[in-house]
Amino acid sequence: MRTFTRRDFLKVGGTAVLGLAFRLPPAGDHFSSQAPKGLGRVTRALQAYDQPSFSGQKIHVYGVDTILNIYEEKIGDAETSHNAIWFRADEGWVHSSFVQPVRDELNTPTLDIPKGGFLAEVTVPLTQAWHNDNGHAHRAYRFYYSSTYWVDRAVTDKKERVWYRVFDDRYQVYYFVLAEHLRRVSAEELMPLSPEALDKRIEVDLAQQKLSAYENGSEVFTARLSSGRAGSETPTGQWRVERKRPSRHMAASDGGGNGFDLPGVPWVAYIHWSGVAFHGTYWHNDFGRPRSRGCINLTPADAKWIYRWSLPVVPPDKVYVQDRNGTAVEVF
Repeated sequence: MRTFTRRDFLKVGGTAVLGLAFRLPPAGDHFSSQAPKGLGRVTRALQAYDQPSFSGQKIHVYGVDTILNIYEEKIGDAETSHNAIWFRADEGWVHSSFVQPVRDELNTPTLDIPKGGFLAEVTVPLTQAWHNDNGHAHRAYRFYYSSTYWVDRAVTDKKERVWYRVFDDRYQVYYFVLAEHLRRVSAEELMPLSPEALDKRIEVDLAQQKLSAYENGSEVFTARLSSGRAGSETPTGQWRVERKRPSRHMAASDGGGNGFDLPGVPWVAYIHWSGVAFHGTYWHNDFGRPRSRGCINLTPADAKWIYRWSLPVVPPDKVYVQDRNGTAVEVF
């Protein structure tokens, strides 16, 4: 480990630069006196209602990246049959489609960075990543809960805070993130699942928005998904998992304001030459209907299961593996 110089990162100034990129809400408000059961991050502006129904009275608006206390989960009205789950927050009921369930867990930074670095996962609702160009720090991206990145260096600032340097695989640049916001992913949790199974295959039912995994003809896993929306449909047919990586900066623009720019997409398993893949999703919680640009969106936990279970196997110290004889996938 070494200490930052001006060229390394930044001139330490006020707390606005070094502080957290979010503030947790106080537990309990006028809407509820009970302790919250969890936290959620608003991924796009949301209306809060006085009941778990879109026909209820609108009583509040939550902005993007607001961190919510979640007190209760309930099946609401039938207007959203693919996802009828609502969350009760401090100001009212919000539909779960654009509330990412999150946790707020700090980590003890490690100063022992192996040659080649290690994979890390964000364990707080969100954190700020910084550029350092010629010693002048400026904001890059917000990194969100459950997204993953490759760490290659640990450094300290003048206040003895540890920062990780992470590599952006798309733009070939580096960012700095507070180390306590990232957890090193252990080799044990990347071990292959059911490596002894000789016959593995995955079925993706687009009509049901459902994924099923089979071993020797028996279903062993199922998950809801979000496939490609109209105009960007997920390609049907017989495919194979042909490339895998634990983290990918995905970005595209169609020139019409419908592009996307998503660093740290976790647990990516490609099945098509165009880049269509299974992957974890942190920008919505609206599984059960088509809404992607062609990929197969899964919760981060479900995507990690597919990543570990399917072939080819990605060793913990590798950022990318390719093998066109991976697990068979049928999309229909």
